[in-house]
Amino acid sequence: MARISTVIFQGRSGNRYEFDVWPIDQDFNDVGTVYAVTLRSENNQGGYGHDIIYVGQTDDLKARFSSHHKASCFTRHKANCICTHRDNDEDSRLGKESDLVDLHKPVCNY
Repeated sequence: MARISTVIFQGRSGNRYEFDVWPIDQDFNDVGTVYAVTLRSENNQGGYGHDIIYVGQTDDLKARFSSHHKASCFTRHKANCICTHRDNDEDSRLGKESDLVDLHKPVCNY
């Protein structure tokens, strides 16, 4: 499957992070990434917006989504996209994950 688009998510710090947007059933490679599981829907201006349902980070995105521990929460909240921000540095990923969770308070993170 092909990438749908890109989106910018801002963290509590004010930092802005660019994410690639993929369908929820996308197969991924073994890459380090911060990811956001979202419900993407059309907005009033004819574009699309994202409700962030979950934010996480991993050093192996392929393995992470083969059986995600929050999959049932994603289903309950009608997630339809996975947004990925590549980052191979674990400390950097953890900081970005925390920054995004602190602002967006994604329902499946709690």
